[in-house]
Amino acid sequence: MALLFVCSAGFSRDASGTPRQTAQNRKPHEWWKGQYPGEPLKSPNAKKLPLISVRGNKFVDANGNTVLFRGLSISDPDKIEGQGHWNKEHFAKVQQTGARLVRIPVHPIAWRERTPKAYFALLDQAVEWCTDLGLYIDLDWHSIGNLETGVFQDPMYETSKAETFQFWRLVSRHFAGNNTVAFYELFNEPTTYNNQLGPASWEQWKRTNEDLIAVIRAFDAEKIPLVAGFDWAYDLTPLHVAPIQAEGIGYVTHPYPFKRSKPWEPKWDEDFGFASGRYPVIATEFGFWTGSGANPDYADYGPRIIKYLESRGISWVAWIYDPEWEPSLITSWDGYAPSESGKFFIDALQGKIK
Repeated sequence: MALLFVCSAGFSRDASGTPRQTAQNRKPHEWWKGQYPGEPLKSPNAKKLPLISVRGNKFVDANGNTVLFRGLSISDPDKIEGQGHWNKEHFAKVQQTGARLVRIPVHPIAWRERTPKAYFALLDQAVEWCTDLGLYIDLDWHSIGNLETGVFQDPMYETSKAETFQFWRLVSRHFAGNNTVAFYELFNEPTTYNNQLGPASWEQWKRTNEDLIAVIRAFDAEKIPLVAGFDWAYDLTPLHVAPIQAEGIGYVTHPYPFKRSKPWEPKWDEDFGFASGRYPVIATEFGFWTGSGANPDYADYGPRIIKYLESRGISWVAWIYDPEWEPSLITSWDGYAPSESGKFFIDALQGKIK
């Protein structure tokens, strides 16, 4: 048994003479005052851009005009800030490509390590810069894996249902009423990886997304939730029999060239294109590689995928405006010189690809 001897200055000593702090001198951890981050943003520019909503199978503006979004994805804000490029100029470079929509991927590991409070500070800057530049935002919870089993493709994607629900709870509360943030992309790329990440059924995934949408709508009834299918967000065939039971949403596809062999177009019709006849669809991630290591079978992929998407009224966002992640649209941070695929997508963003 340890014997305690009370001494002065609010300390005691045990039998070995080691001082210990007493309750009278200990600064209390006031856990009862703790609050979650994400108070409503209350930006004076929240309504500066017209509200985007869903009508039938289209995205429309406040006047009911159909909007076909062309955009690109930046890399994670935590990465960009850590490398010294997180500033309004970065978004101005995006705007100069002709993009109207910016996809911002938030990786679970970055969200946790930076802390939600500090991460919101980055997102708030992005929202204000994009508002001033006339750019809409697709905010993406960038995980890859099986949310049902809790097994993920790589450590950076590790999350949980609880964290995912909490993320969207905080985000939807924070950005409610802000028109610049047009889309909430609920989960980047769901996949079982041929059961390497464990099994998951469409019914399970459908219910999870419906529950996420319910949480979001409790705070923010105006944002457009985007739901991805399996096969790394490529396959929308379950919509034939069991679409998500929620109004005002869109669906996601990631039609990279390696997903199916040629001829692509009939398979795109089968896998996701059919859905655009009934629902808004947006290709939030796709791209292609160039150079000596590129697959020669994909040489004509760029023009064909753009023509396919736009002919069916499918909005799109190219991956990725970063010189280190692939397939890169820029070759370096120095001057933001476009890569070969970057040059192609700049033309496509400006409507020059027919």
